[in-house]
Amino acid sequence: MTEREFISNHSYVDIERGEVKAKCSSNIALVKYWGKYTPQLPANPSISYTLTNSLTHTVLEFKKSDKLSVDVYLGDSKQDKFSQRIEKYFLSIKPYVPFIDRYHYTIHTQNSFPHSSGIASSASGFGAVALCLLEMSELFGEKLTNEQRRIKASFLARLGSGSACRSLYKGLVVWGEHSEIPQSSDLYAIPFPFEVSTVFKEMQDTVLLIDEGRKEVSSTVGHRLMEGHFYAEARFAEARKNLSVLSKILQTGDLESFGRIVEHEALALHAMMMTSTPAFILMKPTTLAVIDKLWKFREETHAHLYFTLDAGANIHLLYPEREKDTAFNFIKDELLKYTKNGNFILDKALF
Repeated sequence: MTEREFISNHSYVDIERGEVKAKCSSNIALVKYWGKYTPQLPANPSISYTLTNSLTHTVLEFKKSDKLSVDVYLGDSKQDKFSQRIEKYFLSIKPYVPFIDRYHYTIHTQNSFPHSSGIASSASGFGAVALCLLEMSELFGEKLTNEQRRIKASFLARLGSGSACRSLYKGLVVWGEHSEIPQSSDLYAIPFPFEVSTVFKEMQDTVLLIDEGRKEVSSTVGHRLMEGHFYAEARFAEARKNLSVLSKILQTGDLESFGRIVEHEALALHAMMMTSTPAFILMKPTTLAVIDKLWKFREETHAHLYFTLDAGANIHLLYPEREKDTAFNFIKDELLKYTKNGNFILDKALF
């Protein structure tokens, strides 16, 4: 599909006011997307797990207005900067949602996890908003199949936050063109198209909340710093190669090879940050302490417990369901002391 195919020529029947709601999960990338081209196109393909419990719930109220305006509330707190971001986003998607600029919007959104701390809150947030817009579109008379609705929601979510396009599907999700992934696209995400080994359908994800504050450098700025980065092209090529390798691993069930790729990808992401100009570091000393503890535990026990990181200090610990008692006992006894107030999220892949 091309961008032109998302341009709407439907004759919408306006409604004076109304309300729609949606929820969308966060996701955690296994092969990382870092670096993009205008408009929100990935410099390399990525693959992620959609999570079960890390959700954004969004209620979007709309009423007729002479001018587009947006008020966003996170819980009970009005978010002026995010309101401006959503307003700019709405204007940018007018070719695909022609009625978008004829309303005032009040958006109430609530995350089940901390905002801006390395869990993909913008992914689930823009995913939920995109689903709300598709609900509006259908209220106004547009008819879409389930597949058309999901693809268009993924396309629209991508224009707000790149990784958001992956949150529109369950399970393992691929975003970005890759020669070995049929139907893969830079414009929207697709479900991983191959049969997945059972062990990877039951992966648990315990998120250690090491730092619940706002990131010192936003992902938007971080992506921009990949432009002209000395190691950028090598990194993009590596990500494509790692996706090829991981694709086969996910089908065969090789946990140790899975862990090697996933941990390398997490460290490569943060290596790009540390070698940017200017350089920045989002990991904390406690992040490194947890990784060191984990590596020693794995060497001693041969447990299939692996880490990954998003663009932040928090650590996602991935392990198969069959080893959850061993893994969580270690997490509880040895790792929770490195978190803020013992805080963590118990999650798992959503299939």
